[in-house]
Amino acid sequence: MAWPQGAPQVGDRAELTRTIEASDILRFTEISGDRNPVHYDVEAAARTRFGGIVVQGGVTSAILNAVVAQRLPGPGTVFLETHWKFLAPCRPGDTITGQVEVTAVREDKPITTLATRVVRDDGVVAIEGTAVCWTMDLSPA
Repeated sequence: MAWPQGAPQVGDRAELTRTIEASDILRFTEISGDRNPVHYDVEAAARTRFGGIVVQGGVTSAILNAVVAQRLPGPGTVFLETHWKFLAPCRPGDTITGQVEVTAVREDKPITTLATRVVRDDGVVAIEGTAVCWTMDLSPA
């Protein structure tokens, strides 16, 4: 077993920040087919507990894909398992930060367990949970 960038350590942390755009709703709909009115219909969305348009959960959670693939554990990393609680909505214009912290590292395989969170710019935690990741060596053979 070889970690391409060296094995992470328990306690290692990484994060990425991005601002959600209204166009993210359209792009995610093109990918997923999710046309739930809470993402498009201003009047219907206003009558929900969210009080307005919200982006799809997949848009919000996608920042965690970016953190694990770009920062920690890094390139070649894919999710094997995720357990996420969606605690608060995100809207176009929100700036979100995806955060990961290594909680366990397997000694026999390049597998890590991470604590994961997505936090809005107002400090509200939108998503919280855990993920198990596999990191592959992408270097040429």
